[in-house]
Amino acid sequence: MVERSRDWMDQAEGDLEHAKNDLRSGFYDWACFSAQQSAEKSVKAVLQKLGAEAWGHSVFDLLSSLRGRFEVGSELLDYALELDKAYISARYPNVHPSSSPRRRYTRREAERSIEYAEKIFKFCESILSKI
Repeated sequence: MVERSRDWMDQAEGDLEHAKNDLRSGFYDWACFSAQQSAEKSVKAVLQKLGAEAWGHSVFDLLSSLRGRFEVGSELLDYALELDKAYISARYPNVHPSSSPRRRYTRREAERSIEYAEKIFKFCESILSKI
């Protein structure tokens, strides 16, 4: 397998910028989803660098798989759990009992998601600088 952790981090950084643009434009649902994508791809970059299998889309599960090799704090895992909730529900109108995701996400949720994704991105960036 070709090692492409830099590409994963580049895409993660782009997803984070996308989330910030969506926040500015009022697309809070997409800001949350893009933040989740950034965090997911950041962790997958670390796993890619380690030559490990990165399976699935759960930031929590991916981060948890790094435990044992790296100190992954419980706060970071809590951020991952919150981000995971946006993976499906921010995109599909039939997830909620009524209205569309664009009516169910708030500015504060988007800001918080971006903040959490940035912390996970920086954590992964730090690991990659050492391995």
